[in-house]
Amino acid sequence: MTEQHPHQFERGTDGPKVIVVGVDGSDSSLRAAAYAGGLARRQGALLAVVYVQPVLAGGAALGASVAETTDEIAEELVAQIREATERVKGIFDIRWEFHTFRGDPYSGLVQTADELKADAVVVGASEQAGHRFVGSVAVRLVKSGRWPVTVVP
Repeated sequence: MTEQHPHQFERGTDGPKVIVVGVDGSDSSLRAAAYAGGLARRQGALLAVVYVQPVLAGGAALGASVAETTDEIAEELVAQIREATERVKGIFDIRWEFHTFRGDPYSGLVQTADELKADAVVVGASEQAGHRFVGSVAVRLVKSGRWPVTVVP
């Protein structure tokens, strides 16, 4: 007889019910969103699309309003997602919601995944060379060991 441990919620019993995907406008993040959308459609899962607006202290020195720029990116991402869901409406129905935060992408994804009790997290592979040395958001998510993480190239 095996001992049963109580869980807050069940994971992985019938496939994912909530899939979190991180987007930042990069090609790899948009491929990750498309991949996650397909998973959500096939599993009948909720797709939670997360965009974390970077907070750049040096942005003001460049003469550009970083907050306004990242707000524009968020609005553009929502418009792209809405357009994509309208194109497939009637063929595929995907339940989705959009979340946006300011700060560190890893923290924003973790916060959303925890709040929604996500069963899976999908991100695009980092396109920044420095991440080979410091570590990407994907590597940090995998190392946390809290959810299955899929990294889309």
